[in-house]
Amino acid sequence: MSHDQSPEQLVLDKLVRMANQIATFFLSQPEKVRAEGVATHINKFWEPRMRRHLFVHLDNGGAGLLPLVIEASTLIRRPEAKVGSGVGVGVGQDATEGAPGGKGPAEGESLSEPSIPESAA
Repeated sequence: MSHDQSPEQLVLDKLVRMANQIATFFLSQPEKVRAEGVATHINKFWEPRMRRHLFVHLDNGGAGLLPLVIEASTLIRRPEAKVGSGVGVGVGQDATEGAPGGKGPAEGESLSEPSIPESAA
């Protein structure tokens, strides 16, 4: 990693790399479940701040993202911006409240559940 990049760019680069890794895995799955699998994984395991950054990047063109990530973005839950949701404000609040829609460990959801949609069988 370059010391010339801003911290924001480093975070963005890591999110793009992670999203592309997820998409690369799901390329090995049947075509009809690929986008749903990527979205399910991101919805389940990415905290709202990560998804917010992803959508800002997508809204700005999504440079560097694989086409499967862009396709899956229509199925990824877009977190609503909260007043005062900047860095350092309410750190950990998303984790303690659980993800939108009653998802996440705070709502009793197991982190060991498979990310592959049921229809993949």
